[in-house]
Amino acid sequence: MKVLILGIGNVMFSDEGVGVHLCRLVEQKYAFSSPEHTLTFIDGGTLAERLIPIIAEYDYVIVLDCVDTRDGEIGDVYFFDFENVPNTITWQGSVHEVEMLQTLNMMDMVGDRPPTKIIGIIPEVIEDTTLQLTDAVVKGSGIMENVLLKHLSELGFTYQQISDIDIQSVANTSCLGDR
Repeated sequence: MKVLILGIGNVMFSDEGVGVHLCRLVEQKYAFSSPEHTLTFIDGGTLAERLIPIIAEYDYVIVLDCVDTRDGEIGDVYFFDFENVPNTITWQGSVHEVEMLQTLNMMDMVGDRPPTKIIGIIPEVIEDTTLQLTDAVVKGSGIMENVLLKHLSELGFTYQQISDIDIQSVANTSCLGDR
């Protein structure tokens, strides 16, 4: 099975980039192996529908992104199947969330969307350009990381930590191109 870890977000607006930062962090921090599966990490940024041909190449997708809810707090983490989005998820925290939702729905219309899981966190919406993540999202990103690692283990991946990098360090270099 070809598994895709897709980080979504705008890295220029603090917590909005947490999906991209976490994707990069996990790729740099761990070495993964599986006798039967492959794992690919992609920074999807805010590309939305332009990701359709990429997503369609995979058998299984895990999206790392921001979400918004009716009753959650900044830093709260949610893990769900795209087929069963919890009623509390509103997808209204940022423009890129709505675009990603529409992208996945478009893929459904033509039958191209692989099984999709979402690991999302409620961001603090920051309109100033900054790479600094809020304390609540840094803390919540650790929960997201653990949820992702547990789920990858359930899919049959093993992993070994190869680095002690932290998410703020990743965020600080996110605009520098190749790591």
